[in-house]
Amino acid sequence: MTAHEPSSLLKFWAPRYWSTWLLYAWMRISVFLPLRLQILIGKKVGGFLSLLVPEKRRITAKNLEICFPKFSPEKRKTLRNNHFESMGAAIPEMAMGWFGAERVIRNAVHLEGEEYLVEALNKGKGVLLFCGHFTPLEFIYPALRPLCPRLTGMYRPMRNKMLDELMCRGRARSFDEFFSKYSARALVKSLSKNAVVVHLTDQCYTGKYSALVPFFGEPAMTSTATSRILKMSGATLLSLFYRRREDDAGYVAQISPPFENFPTEDPVQDTERLMKEIENHILTCPEQYAWMHKRFKGRPETYPDIYARSAPA
Repeated sequence: MTAHEPSSLLKFWAPRYWSTWLLYAWMRISVFLPLRLQILIGKKVGGFLSLLVPEKRRITAKNLEICFPKFSPEKRKTLRNNHFESMGAAIPEMAMGWFGAERVIRNAVHLEGEEYLVEALNKGKGVLLFCGHFTPLEFIYPALRPLCPRLTGMYRPMRNKMLDELMCRGRARSFDEFFSKYSARALVKSLSKNAVVVHLTDQCYTGKYSALVPFFGEPAMTSTATSRILKMSGATLLSLFYRRREDDAGYVAQISPPFENFPTEDPVQDTERLMKEIENHILTCPEQYAWMHKRFKGRPETYPDIYARSAPA
């Protein structure tokens, strides 16, 4: 789908959308506040909301226990709490990415490695920009946009139809096109137009091209399609990693040089390499990763269900 097909929000007046309207109003208003104040408020809200979602707290705690077994329980608890604050900060970051002043966003992001993206685009076969699910993701897109003649990405509809509409509208300022996360054909077609395709494959995937790949040493169902896509398209693989600075005053984003000897003839080994890249970046800002996602679900029955309720958070 193109990124310019918004419909009227007036159709979302049913009571089930009233909380989304409140969120929308807050997002629209918050973008006029100083950025650091936005993040401070967001963190406070995130800390409060964590008390209302015990299941998400349990999943987060379990993921941290699996991925950081050497951390003490107290350190994991602190990391969990910091993560929920970071998720709260993601709301004003999303608001800025969708509705905020682009000048403010671009001034807040220190972007390194721009030259690698320019060189890759000069080859004319597109760029697969490998990213991970870190909380400031939506904030980064407007800063990335000026570097990309054509920016596209994967899309998964949200259950909340109004929030889905808001997301499409908000991302339309940065993206030229969205396509289904399950459509490799659409992705390759986009690369053929020399697009920069935002490629996020660090969450659970159990489709045709998937395999158990270690994530912090624990087998996790992961998409292995990246190698196949690169072979089909001839595109260049770069990574984009980003984080909120510790003082909440800005963001650091870095585009990597092209991956060497990638892809190989072993897509599972290639995927292991990509997941290791994600792990290395997580270690620089662990609270900003999407720990509420059930990363280890969908595994064969021979593996234990680590999210079973018998396992306390």
